Amino acid sequence: MSKRHTLFLRDVLVYTFLAFGGPQAHLAYLLREFVEKRRYVSEEELMELNALSQILPGPSSTQTLVGIAWKTGGLRLALLAFFIWVIPSAAIMCIAAIGYKMFVEKGMFTHAFRFIQPVTVGIVACAAYTFGRKFLKSELSILLSVSAMAATLILRSAYAFPILIMLGGIISSAFEAKPEEDALRVKLFANINQRKVIYFIGILLFFAVLGAVVNQTSPYSLPIRLFENFYRNGILIFGGGQVLVPLMFTEFVEMKHYLSNPEFLSGYALQQILPGPTFAFTSFIGGLTLGNRGYGVSGQIAGSFISMLGINLPGLILILFIVPFWDDLKKISRIRNSLSGINAVAVGFMVAAFLFLAKPFSTNVLGIGLMAGTFLLLQFTPIKTPFVILVALLLSVVF
Repeated sequence: MSKRHTLFLRDVLVYTFLAFGGPQAHLAYLLREFVEKRRYVSEEELMELNALSQILPGPSSTQTLVGIAWKTGGLRLALLAFFIWVIPSAAIMCIAAIGYKMFVEKGMFTHAFRFIQPVTVGIVACAAYTFGRKFLKSELSILLSVSAMAATLILRSAYAFPILIMLGGIISSAFEAKPEEDALRVKLFANINQRKVIYFIGILLFFAVLGAVVNQTSPYSLPIRLFENFYRNGILIFGGGQVLVPLMFTEFVEMKHYLSNPEFLSGYALQQILPGPTFAFTSFIGGLTLGNRGYGVSGQIAGSFISMLGINLPGLILILFIVPFWDDLKKISRIRNSLSGINAVAVGFMVAAFLFLAKPFSTNVLGIGLMAGTFLLLQFTPIKTPFVILVALLLSVVF
């Protein structure tokens, strides 16, 4: 490994522990440190990678960083950068999942997080409102969003997510198609390695079938199904961590009851004050899911690893697979246009998740006040999410 590559990995490690504030803050850091200071890529390349990550499912910050690493040193450097980026925060969330039950039994977690839980609901509400203002700009997008929200609330099925996302993309793309692009699409897709596409889809189908075939009483059944659940969600999540949380809550709390509402909100609150990728939250979900079902500490560690790998693998494969074709891909407006429908559907999911999350606090005046206060602070002041979480934690300890 060259000196430049070693320096790059060192910079990634530093970035991992300083990356607070979500994708927008992450992008600003990358621009300052990786473009202006180190010149790993040009500003134009960084912005194109960021744009590409926005139209792909998966973690946008992770995909942008992996794309930079690929351009700097190829596949090996990209994989090393990926693991350096995701492991620290995922390990902390794994430890939190292992220790959660012990703290709950002593009453420490419940008391310390009693104000944080409604605050996290306010954070979700703010994210839904922000996404809505950004993406619901036409009658069609509003219709798609409301339809997705209603379908989620009524059906309460994890299988509704892929269908609704696909329909949203198809409908929005169909309204602004450009016939002259047909030849370009034929040329582009003729050059795509179909074997890689088969691998990508085949992983999902293999684990879905394996999870269905393995006896439900087998100790291997739940880990296999858990990997399939997270891999599938990794394919479906457009918009990064803000969309991840509503999807996770709806599927793993409301539909499958892997976690309770307080468990989910406590883990989400902890993730909000940590640097690194939002997708590290899945490590907590996977670890606690297996812990709740008696798999022990080793099972919880495995659950955290399975979840972290499953949720990130689709986005990792896609960014490494599509970067070589990006110059042609970005010219096709049908692909860009599909994103508006997908984002509209995602807003519907977020609103539905907010309604699910807020339900336990519907008769709690203090909880409603904390939710509303958090929303107003984040929406109309420069105060950031980690600060709000820390203040809520401090109030929980003092009072």
